[in-house]
Amino acid sequence: MRRALVPFGETEMEILQVVWELGEASVADVHARLGGDRAYTTVMTVMRNLADKGYLTFRKQGRMYVYRPAVPPEEFKSDLLKRLVDKVFGSPLELVQTLVRQESLGPDELAELQRLIEKLEGNDDAA
Repeated sequence: MRRALVPFGETEMEILQVVWELGEASVADVHARLGGDRAYTTVMTVMRNLADKGYLTFRKQGRMYVYRPAVPPEEFKSDLLKRLVDKVFGSPLELVQTLVRQESLGPDELAELQRLIEKLEGNDDAA
């Protein structure tokens, strides 16, 4: 089965972001944080689906379910970026070249990129 490039819809991403920010949250907490942009039942369904997919865990607290992230945001972003590199760019170098060419990087950003490269080169020398 082919995996989608971005396996999450906009609502799923928004809900994951809210749960990561809060640490744990009920459906009501997430619904309130989204400012009513989504129906309560939609938020409830999406949170249950994210739990079924393994991205959230939950516990029952009285009549309410409290959800927690099952995957840290860094791991999620890393996996998503690897998928993007594999399917679209072919290599990390192609991704970086595209970003540098297409984005208007300011002097501070270019200097930070240079520092990162120098740091990586220093780590290679130590190995």
